[in-house]
Amino acid sequence: MHGLLVWQLLHGTLTHQLSMIPNTTSKPPVKNDQPHGPEPANSHLATAGTAETHKGTNGGTTNQSVNSVGPKGPLVLAGLAIALCVMAVAALTVGRYPVSIGELLHLVWKSLWHHDTMVFGASSTVLFHVRLPRMCAAVLVGMALSGSGACYQGIFRNPMVDPSLLGVTAGSAFGAALAILLSVGVVGIQLFSFGFGLVSVFATVMLSAFVGKRGEKTLTLVLCGIVTGTLFSALLSLVKYVADPYSKLPAITYWLMGSLASVNLSDARIAAIATVAGAIPLLLVRWRINVLSFGDEEAKAMGVDAGRIRAIAIVSSTLMTAAAVSISGMIGWIGLVVPHLARMLVGPSFPVLLPASLLLGGTFLLVVDTVARVAFPIEIPIGILTAIIGAPFFVFLLARGRRGWV
Repeated sequence: MHGLLVWQLLHGTLTHQLSMIPNTTSKPPVKNDQPHGPEPANSHLATAGTAETHKGTNGGTTNQSVNSVGPKGPLVLAGLAIALCVMAVAALTVGRYPVSIGELLHLVWKSLWHHDTMVFGASSTVLFHVRLPRMCAAVLVGMALSGSGACYQGIFRNPMVDPSLLGVTAGSAFGAALAILLSVGVVGIQLFSFGFGLVSVFATVMLSAFVGKRGEKTLTLVLCGIVTGTLFSALLSLVKYVADPYSKLPAITYWLMGSLASVNLSDARIAAIATVAGAIPLLLVRWRINVLSFGDEEAKAMGVDAGRIRAIAIVSSTLMTAAAVSISGMIGWIGLVVPHLARMLVGPSFPVLLPASLLLGGTFLLVVDTVARVAFPIEIPIGILTAIIGAPFFVFLLARGRRGWV
């Protein structure tokens, strides 16, 4: 995967550099006083569109055609929001202890007037202390991973990018495994995972700044991310090697598979804070992130500071991904597959693609989590199911090609 990604980035870089070489064999331009045939009927519209495309944001505007949402965008977003709400209700009612819709509404109404929901019986315990935290965590983790994946695919201009590109997931996995090895408790596991996820991306950025003073900065950042991820993966293997094979190693292995079985309301609150803190900057600058898909030079011509916008996107995506991995473990394919699903529904325009990815990612992981705890006699780790679903779909994407990417 990483080798194919690097090849695509190298190919794109060389193609862009070759396109900047002037063509000396082209014919000289036709003078204005020479006859050149009738003027097209819509030539003034084409000229206006070209001028609008190259008009920078120094005056406070950006390219309208680049950031156009289209008429179906709001309708699709509304449909995805409704689907998420319907799936949330279904996740709260289905399970080995079924809760009817009427009982659900009754318990929710009673909980508005009583803070202690334990007095309402077994149904309230299952609903408010087991399923509700898990449902919220699934939605937030799915949003965080899918939103980060869509952001990375946009700023790196590659549809095969996922949130693990800069080493955040490898760093989070190493932090959690180290915490399990040291027996620091559940809170310690989450803190270690979150902290090492941030450290890994910081190390990637610092290494890229040190070795990438010349040349293609984006490609250097990707290569440094691969190096950092490989280093933390090796450290993870070292921790698993020295762990107790009867107690620590099974716990590390199970955590790496990804699961939401042990989340509580505190975990959901932490995920909510980190996801909102990372999603708000992305939503505010999503119009400018859309311009980055055309390259740094084109973005600069439109008045967009590509370096600053890319830094905001990386920090926000890292914050969301590290928080998601810290409470759920390693859940792959969501950051890669869901943005492609959203792109099929609303197109590649990032202003509408990001909200669609967030809604679709939350719904997707909620569906997978519900299937994991209901469809089998024993609960299947979510990471296994996402891989089973994501791998065939990725093959479909490879067969379909890159139509509709830009």
